[in-house]
Amino acid sequence: MSNIHPAAVIESGAKIGKNVTIEPYAVIKGTVILEDNVVIKSHAYIDGFTTIGNGTVVYPSASIGTKTQDLKFRGEKTYVIIGKNCEIREFVTINSSCQEGSVVRIGDNCLIMAYCHVAHNCEIGNRVIMANNAMLAGHVVVEDNAIIGGMTPVHQFSRIGEFAMVGGFSRITHDIPPYTIGAGAPYKLGGLNLIGLKRHGFPLEVRRALTKAFKLTYRSGLRLNEALNLIENEVDQNPHVKHWLEFCRQSKRGLIGFQGAPHTFTEEEDLDELEELLEERV
Repeated sequence: MSNIHPAAVIESGAKIGKNVTIEPYAVIKGTVILEDNVVIKSHAYIDGFTTIGNGTVVYPSASIGTKTQDLKFRGEKTYVIIGKNCEIREFVTINSSCQEGSVVRIGDNCLIMAYCHVAHNCEIGNRVIMANNAMLAGHVVVEDNAIIGGMTPVHQFSRIGEFAMVGGFSRITHDIPPYTIGAGAPYKLGGLNLIGLKRHGFPLEVRRALTKAFKLTYRSGLRLNEALNLIENEVDQNPHVKHWLEFCRQSKRGLIGFQGAPHTFTEEEDLDELEELLEERV
């Protein structure tokens, strides 16, 4: 049996699972699917072709599945899919997508704090935390276990890699590589998110390999493609180093820290000097 308050507004056609709680004055439109054990608190508004997964809690005044704010929208059928055991806090807005059949997707066990915004065509992985008033523009990808600090806007088409920790009051205009920590406007990387990696059980040898990959990418002075080739040849290729390489090589928006003119070695700098430089900086 579900616990649905008589003052809740539920349109005909909505699919309500078992043991669902819907508090007074919540609005559930007719195309919504609420899976088992979902809790919808007072004054939440759930619209569109939205599916909310088992055990997820939606807090008061959150708005989910409403029309995208993309001006290119022409009434296509689009979707919002939210995973299991998420918390969607007060006044969060999660818009529907743009382009026929496209999806805004949020994974399992995510915490989306108050006043956050998730725009059209965004993809958020599992166990992601968005602190208060973090904002994702359209087509943003946030990988598993990433943390985005409060009051932080993320530019459209940007990506934030897994286990990355983005400080509050930052401004994200390009891709943030996985496993890193940084903050600021303009954004600056501080290094690897070592505390986060330790808490998630990354072995020492993996952390060392990722540290070398980070330093070759950001501290060697090499062009990005040169640094990635060197990582592929000289760093132990565990799955996380491979993900680092894949993430960096697939960047379309541009990798943070590589928007300016890359460093080039002069003709006088021979291979011995280059090797010495790498030894000093790695």
